[in-house]
Amino acid sequence: MISTHFNIPSQPPRWSLDDLFPGADSAEFQAALKQLDEQVTEFEAVREQLSDHITPEALLDIIGQMEAISQLAYRVFGFASLWFSEDTQNQDAQSLYGRVQQMIADLTNRTLFFNLWWKALDDENAARLMAEMGDYRYWLEEMRHFKPHTLSEAEEKIINIKDVTGSAALVNLYETITNRYVFELEVDGEKKELTRGEVMQHVRSPDPDLRARAYQTLYQVYGHDGPILGQIYQFLVRDWRNEQVNLRHFDTPIAARNLRNDIPDEVVDLLLDVTRENAPLFQRYFRLKARVLGMERLRRYDIYAPVSKADKRYDFAAAANMVLDAFQEFDAEMAQLAERVFAENHLDAEVRKGKRSGAFCWSATPKLTPWVLTNYQGRAADISTLAHELGHAVHGMFASHHSIFTFHASLPLAETASTFGEMLLIDRLLSQEEDEDVRRDMLFRQVDDAYATIMRQVFFALFERTAHEMVHQGATTDELAAAYMENLQEQFGDAIDLSEEFRWEWVSIPHIYHTPFYVYAYAFGQLLVLALYRQYREEGEAFKARYLDILRAGGSDAPARILAAAGVDIHQRAFWQGGFDIIAEQISDLERMLDA
Repeated sequence: MISTHFNIPSQPPRWSLDDLFPGADSAEFQAALKQLDEQVTEFEAVREQLSDHITPEALLDIIGQMEAISQLAYRVFGFASLWFSEDTQNQDAQSLYGRVQQMIADLTNRTLFFNLWWKALDDENAARLMAEMGDYRYWLEEMRHFKPHTLSEAEEKIINIKDVTGSAALVNLYETITNRYVFELEVDGEKKELTRGEVMQHVRSPDPDLRARAYQTLYQVYGHDGPILGQIYQFLVRDWRNEQVNLRHFDTPIAARNLRNDIPDEVVDLLLDVTRENAPLFQRYFRLKARVLGMERLRRYDIYAPVSKADKRYDFAAAANMVLDAFQEFDAEMAQLAERVFAENHLDAEVRKGKRSGAFCWSATPKLTPWVLTNYQGRAADISTLAHELGHAVHGMFASHHSIFTFHASLPLAETASTFGEMLLIDRLLSQEEDEDVRRDMLFRQVDDAYATIMRQVFFALFERTAHEMVHQGATTDELAAAYMENLQEQFGDAIDLSEEFRWEWVSIPHIYHTPFYVYAYAFGQLLVLALYRQYREEGEAFKARYLDILRAGGSDAPARILAAAGVDIHQRAFWQGGFDIIAEQISDLERMLDA
């Protein structure tokens, strides 16, 4: 067993943004804004060079100019976005984020002519040019997929400007409202004011009353603002439909996301259908868990309840080393890349009021080490989150040899390295843990996490599909909340008791506000990783090169083609069902363990 000491801070760190810019008022940041404007002004002159007969060499030169603009724009936007995320109540950060969004929209409009010219080019000339474009080929190919959904230059410009004060502004407002929430919860006889992340730690408490109170206070606060948050959601849904269906003529609201992911509609429908059909599998698991907990039936409060009284805590340095050791055991380069996030101070793991809740990884440009945000509180789930986000970071760094247009993986594949990293960590923890109660809890947690990543996310997507149609038909916020309860009832059947406050759970899910239909990517990634991880266990070293090739591909080809090269056919029902078969085996193992 490999055990390597890495240079890790003893306490959860706060990141530095200096590798982007020293500050919003710095000379470097102001110079970047000026340089961006100058680069775009120079680029505007290439409009006259664009014709059906442009040479590949001339096109590559133009794309090189675009890439330089994008590199700088991503740095500017990344600084503003990350500064806002570290304290969403900072008015200077709020203001800068809004100004930068406006500036990016203006710059996008000034360069939009290239995108429109390329989509309008005839197929013969497009094929002639793409054959010579190297790493840019797929980016150009993918752009042309949107040809049937592209509007005139004037219309596209209006949409870009409108989004800054429309949908983007509503998302910023949602973030600002919800990240100022303080949740009052009595813990060990003491009333505390907690952030959302701190409250969510208690939904995994061994104390059933504390679990219930944690959920109740969470959705009491969200429910209090439910009518407001519901209105924000309805406006975002209408905006999405107005643009994607009414103007761009996608058949359905979800079809717009599918094309951005370059996943065929029928594949997404297959994923959602197979997952829905497997709802009884998790209902079986929840009945098993109720038996272990000595309950006739689980309450919704108890889904993530630990099955042992062990409440093991891990200090930050130990947790980080566990993650890096797990990565090291699989592949030394993976661990080295992950360690760069710590070494360059690109991790913000502190818990602070006003800081964005949850976790994310931001890969600004191919040559910059990604920034990672988590809210670390010392529990096993926090270590898994750290492994997940560092997996994202490693994915970006493995693909850093690609252009800025092709190193970001599409959303479904973007969850591959993150979920795989979690599984590496769990295997390591299980191999080292000697306490049988803790081991059993970890095994149950694996299935808990599979539920949270697959079933829960797909039912969010199913709710989104329903909600988008309901809003189109004029549904009220209360009607959406009732539809969400029906969604939960289908998901849980008679295996779970639902309480009324969960009708407001949907307004607490940031992804359905930020990025409609994002959530099925989690299920896609988890089911894919279950299949890949089985191959890893069966093949060992022989598997690694194939897996790392997926990561190194980044977003340089269509997801289906990247996966086909690794022996995965996402068009087959058997592939998706195979992931559930692995989960069924895990549940059977738990049943045998309990009956032994």
